[in-house]
This record gives sequence, structure tokens and C-alpha cells, in this order.
Amino acid sequence: MTARLIRFAMIATAATSLTACGAASRIADIGKAPEMSGIQDPQAKSGYQPVSLPMPTPLPTERNPNSLWRTGAKAFFKDQRAAKVGDILTINISIADQAKLSNESKRSRANTEKAGMPNLFGLEGATLNRVLPAGASASSLVDLSSDTSNDGKGSVDRNEKIELKVAALVTQTLPNGNLVIQGHQEVRVNYELRDLQIHGVIRPEDITAQNTISYEKIAEARISYGGRGQITDVQQPRYGQQLYDIIMPF
Repeated sequence: MTARLIRFAMIATAATSLTACGAASRIADIGKAPEMSGIQDPQAKSGYQPVSLPMPTPLPTERNPNSLWRTGAKAFFKDQRAAKVGDILTINISIADQAKLSNESKRSRANTEKAGMPNLFGLEGATLNRVLPAGASASSLVDLSSDTSNDGKGSVDRNEKIELKVAALVTQTLPNGNLVIQGHQEVRVNYELRDLQIHGVIRPEDITAQNTISYEKIAEARISYGGRGQITDVQQPRYGQQLYDIIMPF
């Protein structure tokens, strides 16, 4: 019990230090709309790391004089689709996921153990009577039984649908021609700020003639759609409740 109290105190101290800054910023926003983030260079953000993925072996470049075709070119005419760092393209996000799982497990077990000592060099008679209470029988000294039964059921029914469009910026060109993209969009309505972020790697060939690409063609996609504000604060459990759920989830 003492160890649990010490653990609770340590986690409470750590949680207080970690949430102090977040709580202070929320308190500062009381009575006003959340501040929107400024436009920043993604590569200048703290913690930004260029993407490194396995690349094919580079092919030698051959130049042919007076030729209109360049080795490695993927199009004969120049188009306006995103192709280099700083270009912009539109990402269509249309997620309609539905999952339904149901399982049931049952287990039962019954054990019975009996042990006796009808004959043991004549000691089962008078000797046992002096040791055991009156009426004890040497033929049934031990009688154990156990019965276990478990019945578990679980189900998951999830239905998600998201329809969004966001403009993304090409932040890096990989050696094989693939593009690293990053998009960030904030929309504030009254006192609630909706935040949409997307990161991933795409192929230039998957970009349509309208300079758009669908989300399912983004490799290593990271899509985040959330927000902050008065409604979000009301929907979140209190800090004390969150800390209690972490320490004692059951």
C-alpha cells in the first residue's frame, strides 16, 4: 500500500509539472478565442527531420545532342503540377471506415481430489484417533474440489466518416523523385479552433491534372484532425480524473 501511495505521489507531481503550462494557456484563453498559429517554414520547426527511405540505385545520365527528350523525364511537355520544394497541391481526404467485431469465449473446469490412508503399518487406527478428532476416518483424510467457470464477451462497432480538402506544401524531394508533403490548416469558428494536419510521401505520377491527390495514395500518411477551445475543454475529463484512470485503470 505504501509503494502505491509513493507511486501515486510521483505521478501526481510529474503530471502537475507537465500540465501546468497547458493549464496556464487554457486559463489565459478564458473569455477570448484561441490564438491561431503563425505561418512557419516546416523545415524551420523544432524537431523537424528530413524523411529518409530506401532508394533505388541511381541510373547514369546520358545526354544526346539536339534531342528534345531528356533521360529520366516523365513527361514530354511541362505541366503545372507540384514537382519541387515549395510547390502546392490539394489533398482530398475521404475516409469512410466501418469496423464491427464480436467475439465470445467460454471456459469451465472442475477438479476433485481425494486422499486416504486405510492401512499404514497399523498406525491408521489408534494413532490417528489420538491425533485427529473423534469420528475421523483413515480412508478419507483429504477431500478437495474446485469448480471454475469463465464467460467473456466483447464487441466493437465503429463508424467513421471524414470529408476534407487541404492544401499541402512540398517540403522535400527524395532521390527517387518522390515528394514529401506537409499540410496544416486551422479554422476558427467563434471560440473553437479546428486543426487539420497531414504529412506523408507521394509519387508525382499520382498527382492528377488538376494538381490534386487522394489520401489513400499517400505513403506513411499521418492525418490529424482535432481542435482546441471551449467545447473541447468541456469534452475532456478533468486532470484529476485522467491521472486516476492512468494509475488505477480497473
